[in-house]
Amino acid sequence: MWSSVALRPLQRLSVTRLNLSAAKTLQKNMSTLQRVYVTRQIPPDGLKILRESGQVQFELWDSDDVPVPRAELLQKVKGVDGLLCVLTEKIDAELLDAAGPNLKVLSTMSVGFDHLNLEELKKRGGWGTWRTLWLCGYELANSTVGIFGLGRIGVAIAERLAPFKVKRFIYTDVAPRPELASQINAEFVSMDELAKQSDFLAVCCALTPETKEICNKDLFSKMKKTSIFINTSRGGVVNQEDLYEALSTGQIAGAGLDVTVPEPLPTSHPLFTLKNCVILPHIASASYTTRNSMSSLAANNLLLGLRGEPMIKGLPL
Repeated sequence: MWSSVALRPLQRLSVTRLNLSAAKTLQKNMSTLQRVYVTRQIPPDGLKILRESGQVQFELWDSDDVPVPRAELLQKVKGVDGLLCVLTEKIDAELLDAAGPNLKVLSTMSVGFDHLNLEELKKRGGWGTWRTLWLCGYELANSTVGIFGLGRIGVAIAERLAPFKVKRFIYTDVAPRPELASQINAEFVSMDELAKQSDFLAVCCALTPETKEICNKDLFSKMKKTSIFINTSRGGVVNQEDLYEALSTGQIAGAGLDVTVPEPLPTSHPLFTLKNCVILPHIASASYTTRNSMSSLAANNLLLGLRGEPMIKGLPL
């Protein structure tokens, strides 16, 4: 009793001393975590795993003596992403309806499952009911596609996108590249204009000291709220903390990443908590034809160099 009374003023003091910026950051980070309700004060090892995962924010019925009242349970499960229950909780249509469509995972701390209505659970699997704006995105048709770093890959991307009726291609680089640009009818613009005008911005540049983390909050702040950011070059050209901020606050609409820092990106990274970010394990060149071509080129370059002859592809030093 005494420790409880003493703790409450300390908690209030802690909150009042938290500066506004830190409080907003904490609130924003919490808002991106998936919500979980735990129906009992489960043993500490389980709670520790949830608490230290960095993946969820959870609330629990803080008692191991008395089951959570049904009315309380129906209220607490509203909108949760996950539910961890024990065998005293009846998981039926009423509860599942109360939880709503956000509920993705039900985990029971029991071997038996007679408290679960399996038929009701099956009804809520799969895709569910079709909805008018379900999984909607933005069209390439009549869009402006921006390319940062116009080389062979940038041109190849544009060639593949052109049949989708892209309205305009723009690009930026260290200098205009008219020969390559003429192949895709692309217009040279400044970095600022690339950010402002692009509906889809594809990063295809090399990672150099000049391009390290060049895609940062300054770039994202100039992009449209409906724009999509795509990186297939190197993870190091992006400041991933700034990208997370831009995505989580709605500064930009979405991102597709084939490259990250590090690779593979730990599953605990905040970017994995976002529904508007797709991350692939560096597989842009993952076809038998391409990988065989790459190995053949590397082998031929090696042999040419050993013979003292010009390489097919050489990097000027």
